[in-house]
Amino acid sequence: MNHKLPARLIAFLTLCVGILITLVPIVSADRPNILFISVDDMNCDSVGVYGSPLKNITPNMDQLAAEGMRFEYAHVMVGNCYPGRNVMFTGRSSHSNLVEGFYAIPNPHYPHLADLMKEGGYFTGIFGKVGHTTPYSPYDWDLVIGEGQEKKDYHIKDADAYFRSTARGIEAADKAGKPFCLLINISDPHLPFYRWSRRQEMEDPYVPSQLYTPEEIPVPGYLPDTPNVRKELAHYYMSVSRADDCLGETLRALAESGQADETVVVFLSDHGMPFPFAKTCLYHHSTRTPWMVRWPGQIMPGTHDTDHMISALDLLPTLLDVAGIDHPNGLEGRSFYNVLKGKKQPELDHVFKEYNESSGRRRHPMRAVQSKQFNYIFNPWAVGGRKFQAAGQGTLTYREMASLAETDPFVSKLLQQYDYRVVEEFFDVEKDPDNLINLINNPEYQEEIAAHRAMLGAFMEKTNDPVYAAFQNREDVSYLNGFVEAQQAEAFRRRAVTQERNRN
Repeated sequence: MNHKLPARLIAFLTLCVGILITLVPIVSADRPNILFISVDDMNCDSVGVYGSPLKNITPNMDQLAAEGMRFEYAHVMVGNCYPGRNVMFTGRSSHSNLVEGFYAIPNPHYPHLADLMKEGGYFTGIFGKVGHTTPYSPYDWDLVIGEGQEKKDYHIKDADAYFRSTARGIEAADKAGKPFCLLINISDPHLPFYRWSRRQEMEDPYVPSQLYTPEEIPVPGYLPDTPNVRKELAHYYMSVSRADDCLGETLRALAESGQADETVVVFLSDHGMPFPFAKTCLYHHSTRTPWMVRWPGQIMPGTHDTDHMISALDLLPTLLDVAGIDHPNGLEGRSFYNVLKGKKQPELDHVFKEYNESSGRRRHPMRAVQSKQFNYIFNPWAVGGRKFQAAGQGTLTYREMASLAETDPFVSKLLQQYDYRVVEEFFDVEKDPDNLINLINNPEYQEEIAAHRAMLGAFMEKTNDPVYAAFQNREDVSYLNGFVEAQQAEAFRRRAVTQERNRN
């Protein structure tokens, strides 16, 4: 009996199979979807699983940690947003990618995550922090979620908007027949906090799951414990709760898409909370971030990594390895893909940190290297009586500190450190996580100080850091003064060029 199919039928079936292959997302265990989720301005120790004393403040973050790998020693490289996010998605330090402040770099000499993922066959989409995620904007994403839509439907403080955004991004990738690489950037707990602007309480329809009174919240050791500070912190912690609500809605959209098992979820905070000694600094709480990765079938649930130190500089090379995409030349980070696979990487035992300037403020270049126990910071700007200028000084808490410093010796010492610093700082993070006791002149620590200086100097030299010359002349006050003035003039020039370009 002849079972051969007619040629026309064979051709028709072949066409049908081709159409199905085109429509079905190309996802496998070796080529998973990628869902990157960030929160904005949140301390690591604000999260329940990272030690927050507030009950039920972050149930979704805690659940995500329970379902994947939680890193104990994870840091971002930069303590503020625009420069910090560009480190994450270029795999290059700020002085290498040139995004050192809040101005665009129109002709970058390097590829961005969006470019590399698109070239690798991924569908790219983003919601939130759009203008701060790339060296210039608009950028060539496949989808900017919320663009051209009703603003009320995609409000950055509304948890429901994160469900809609994630679902829309996944659906668009499905229609394109590609695995997705989505960046969902949650606005909270960035100011304005829930019902709190920088100056006063305000109306706010987006109510978080948890509400707190000033009396029940924790006050960190680097801030004074006063009613005003507690009041502002209470609004911050309620915003942390709302950030967790937004994460929950993002993950719910992923679950309802049916693609959670084929998706790597990466979660972190872009830097510390917007208070003195956290945001826009290189202290321990400035850069330490809650970092979790969930990868069903690849990472054992409940894994708590205490062996390795990972950095935002390492994010891009790691995501490229997850996606099976070749690394471009010039990456400065170290992929920790093998750690996700359960292997050891002994070289991941320190991280480098960098800060240059805040939005519209004077330039205050800083460099640091942190190991598990120690944090060494180089502040070339801290000569000539210069005063630090950054976001933390716009808070009620800072104004409270400035008022108390006139009569309270402890607060006066805190304010002196925050406002003026010294050229070199060295802290024992295990004994002093708040980084308040500078050990740079302590004879017992000179061997460790020398080792950390050497690590930082080698990295600065290797990456052609323009601050390296100042580091080599760190004991020459006259040199440092001239260096910082030249840096400031260059920053003013860059901002002027950007402003002129925007006007045109």
